[in-house]
Amino acid sequence: MGRNLVQKIFEAHLVEGELTPGREIAVTVDQTLTQDATGTMASLQFEAVGIPKVRTKLSVSYVDHNMLQEDFKNMDDHLFLQTFAAKYGIYFSKPGNGICHQVHLERFAVPGQILLGSDSHTPTSGGMGMIAIGVGGLDVALAMAGAPFYLKMPKVVSVRLSGSLQPWVAAKDIILELLRRLTVKGGLGKIFEYGGEGVKSLTVPEQATITNMGAELGATTSLFPSDERTRAYLKAQGREEVWKPLQADPDAGYDEVIEIDLSTLEPMVACPPSPDNVRPIREVEGTPIGQVIVGSCTNSSYRDLMVVAKVLEDKKVHPMVSFHINPGSRQVYETVARKGALTTFIAAGARLSESGCLGCIGMGQAPGSGVNSLRTFNRNWPARYGGSQIFLASPEVAVATAITGAIADPRKLGPFPKIPWPRRFALDDSAILPPSSEPERVEIHRGPNIKPLPTRGSMEQHLEGEVLLKVGDDISTDHIMPAGSKILPLRSNIPAMAEYVFEPVDPTFPRRAKEKGGGFVVGGVNYGQGSSREHAALAPMDLGLKAVLARTFARIHRANLINFGILPLSFVDEQDSDRIEQGDRLAIEGVLEQVRAGTILVVKNLTKGITFQVRHDFTPREIEILAAGGRLNHARKEAEAFVQVD
Repeated sequence: MGRNLVQKIFEAHLVEGELTPGREIAVTVDQTLTQDATGTMASLQFEAVGIPKVRTKLSVSYVDHNMLQEDFKNMDDHLFLQTFAAKYGIYFSKPGNGICHQVHLERFAVPGQILLGSDSHTPTSGGMGMIAIGVGGLDVALAMAGAPFYLKMPKVVSVRLSGSLQPWVAAKDIILELLRRLTVKGGLGKIFEYGGEGVKSLTVPEQATITNMGAELGATTSLFPSDERTRAYLKAQGREEVWKPLQADPDAGYDEVIEIDLSTLEPMVACPPSPDNVRPIREVEGTPIGQVIVGSCTNSSYRDLMVVAKVLEDKKVHPMVSFHINPGSRQVYETVARKGALTTFIAAGARLSESGCLGCIGMGQAPGSGVNSLRTFNRNWPARYGGSQIFLASPEVAVATAITGAIADPRKLGPFPKIPWPRRFALDDSAILPPSSEPERVEIHRGPNIKPLPTRGSMEQHLEGEVLLKVGDDISTDHIMPAGSKILPLRSNIPAMAEYVFEPVDPTFPRRAKEKGGGFVVGGVNYGQGSSREHAALAPMDLGLKAVLARTFARIHRANLINFGILPLSFVDEQDSDRIEQGDRLAIEGVLEQVRAGTILVVKNLTKGITFQVRHDFTPREIEILAAGGRLNHARKEAEAFVQVD
């Protein structure tokens, strides 16, 4: 049997293990990316390893999440990241240059390489035939130091696309269809590899839209083949020399196969409160909308903005709609400007913002009370947007809605406009700063808000404490560690950030955790879904969290909990979860002995006088990380194997 594309790339990078689903493997990492919400902590962690320069082929530090300058904190962090990058061999993308995933796709992504990024939407670069995986900042820091990346080999799902999209049906509708079928939990432990004749009808930015939002499936990553369309995109980027053809063998095997006939799809909308609450537009058409935003790393490419501009020619935004446009990169901004799109946007009544994440990370652009908002984003969790009613859709649906003031079917706009594809994008990398040629002369800027890394000692032999909080299913990292302009400036000050842990769920959690000396959290299905922000594990660790007992865990958050010495444990009998109440006192005796002896641990509920079982699926390496109290402690042992100090 032939090999699929995932197997080919992993085989070329394999350091340890075998490519059997569920088995732990280790792979070399070619590239890394960080962004400002995660990058300061990842930088401090890299610095703690103690080597003079990154050991990847390429590492890039982006500022795109929090560009507000309300006080000194954000700019101090940006200066820290800029000087840190200059000193340690990292490229630096300045504030306003664009969203990390859009810029990386344009300027750095290489078919066949492996990219690790401290952002959950790193799989965007899978649109160019990369294996691009979102992880916590500590995993990225160690990859920059030359360590391999460890993961359990995912199942590989073949998504076979046939036919071609009808006019006004977009790539966004393909991933919404998958979310409708599979839900936000349908991709756990899986990589989605796209193929079939339908792939040839999609441009690289359209493919990137699909791989980007594959993160909402819970997938490890998603990717497309590298073909002539990939080559054409790279040529327009002035990077044709990095192109190489990559595709699965004709007789490649897969763990699962999903068929999608593109010609049968119609425009769709993800309704509140989750990206998988997907309905055909005909079922929600006419819903009043007071705010529309085109942007985010999912849908802010040249193609997306030009569709909007063509529709808006000689039209006006509805008087009751606030219509925002967030270009994905400076390159997109300049290229659409050369095509006259900015004049069209302004004349139509749109509001133009700088290139960045903005409202997608909860940084401004909040809708009014009781106002429905339709966005081209990838997430619509209430925890991120203050309980607002957020709908997700394609740029085509967004612009039709902006004109009418209610969710509208774009197919009623008439013939689909022709989009002039540039032979060459606006190429100007002056806002991407290379590392210093004299790193020894670079002084790193450290503002007063940058505090030392919090640490914990090795794992206690006896874990005992109170159930500080009990939550339900699909708790996101935004429930645990909120984003937004109030909290993100504290990203490099963990003690201050810890004061907001679980604020959307229970604002008393930090105070109670400190009073009780830490304890346990009990969760449901898919605990920790969403963002890669390791702060959702790091800040609870600072408050003394010992373990999380849940029904299932999201991949990245599970890894982050282990990285910071917090036990992620699953119920053997899910009904045992129903017998635990907040305030119960739990104990796990001889925890390391139990973990090393097998996969089942016994937990005592001291309050109720009962015992129950939980299971773990830790690898031997993960057990040693937990025993050490986290991966940074354990990394000092790893350093002997992979670091050679110059």
